[in-house]
Amino acid sequence: MKPHARIATLHRLRQAPLWRLLAATNASAILGLLQCLLLDEERRLPASVLHERLNREIDALRSLGHELPQTAQAYVADWLASGWLERSLPDGASEEQYELTTAAINAIRFVAGLEQGRRAATESRLALVIEQLVRLADETETDPARRLAQLEAEQARIGAEIAELQAGRVVRVEPQRALERAREAIALADELAEDFRRVRDDFQRLNREFRERLVGEERDRGAILEALFAGVDVIAESDAGRSFAAFWNLLTDIEQSARLEEAIDAILRREFASGLQRRERAFLLHLTRTLLLRGGEVHEVLQRFARSLKGFVQSREFLEQRRLDALLKQTQATALQLRGQLRPEQPIALELQLSSARLRSLAQWRLFDPAERQVDGHVRRGETLNLSLDNIGELVAQSEIDFRRLRAHVTELLVERAQCSIGQLLARFPAEQGLGSVVGYLTLGSRQGVVSRSAFETVQWSGGDGVVRMARIPLIHFLREAPNVCA
Repeated sequence: MKPHARIATLHRLRQAPLWRLLAATNASAILGLLQCLLLDEERRLPASVLHERLNREIDALRSLGHELPQTAQAYVADWLASGWLERSLPDGASEEQYELTTAAINAIRFVAGLEQGRRAATESRLALVIEQLVRLADETETDPARRLAQLEAEQARIGAEIAELQAGRVVRVEPQRALERAREAIALADELAEDFRRVRDDFQRLNREFRERLVGEERDRGAILEALFAGVDVIAESDAGRSFAAFWNLLTDIEQSARLEEAIDAILRREFASGLQRRERAFLLHLTRTLLLRGGEVHEVLQRFARSLKGFVQSREFLEQRRLDALLKQTQATALQLRGQLRPEQPIALELQLSSARLRSLAQWRLFDPAERQVDGHVRRGETLNLSLDNIGELVAQSEIDFRRLRAHVTELLVERAQCSIGQLLARFPAEQGLGSVVGYLTLGSRQGVVSRSAFETVQWSGGDGVVRMARIPLIHFLREAPNVCA
């Protein structure tokens, strides 16, 4: 391949979701969050659960100094648009669900491979390659004589091994080599389990292609219609469908499943299995269940696509789609014919009422809560301010109080009555100086009035800002016959 052709291919791949994820500015944070939330444990989450868990993880990362300025909902929307998340609404579900795309899974697996690493060449990998190639050569051999010779050689090898066992000589694989082989098998099984997502994508692509062909030209849709009306499942009969069917039949075979379970149980009881990591032992223990679960999801998708495609044809919906496609093509052809006669901006004697609608996903809708706009009508009563005579001097020193006016108020009220309190003075004369008036009356009372050591009164006044305030102060009486009161 020429360099320019290879560069063009790489440039196209550079725009793919997988490469863009690996090259993202905060790729480490994105990969870590996607793996922990949608790969390590649960593979599919409802929108509300994903937003809640992602928001919690983002808060934890921010506390550690990571720069994650957006909200959880904004990040999910970005990842969906970038092709790293897939959104669906399963039958019977109350809200949308999210899962990783094949590109995101492959990116996580690629990074995990960089972290774990493995030796460039191992005996187990080489033995696996040799075994598969020899088996392929044997099973594709058409010469009866050569095939018979191969089987006789295999029979002789098995006979020699039986003789060794009868003699009490058991040849066991070294623990290190056994551990190496087990890890190679685990790695291969892990890749197999992760490939189900790609298989499901292949079926989605096939379903879309078949629908496009049904709407397209007659020569493309004739064979498909014929097969569908004959009851043939065209998706299952495709190369991808037959390949998965063979895999599914082997996986669900009772005898094969029993052999696999017995082999896994035996391996986990061996001494070398203690050298496996906890995650590796857990993976082996649940391997059959994992394969059945993920394979079952793909099988269900395959059946659903088959039913929907058949329903698409039987309901004659494809005829309406075909009519719309023909009208669009006719319109485009007419526009091309008129492009030399009419300018795009030329007015024509036709008015078209344009309409638009704001499209939003279900996850963006929020139920109206009347309580959010409800005004609390309860008014809390503020605590009264206790003023003691001990801090009057400090307040007086910090204030400029018009004592002459306050004395005039006391004198005027004592003309009408024999005695008066500060509360009566504030009720009769506005506190023009606000709290300063109260402090001034207390100062005058402490010097010239009669102070009760056990009784208190609550006074109120309106300050310059119009706010009514209250305070609890010692009960002080000004007396008409007291000396210096009117001085």
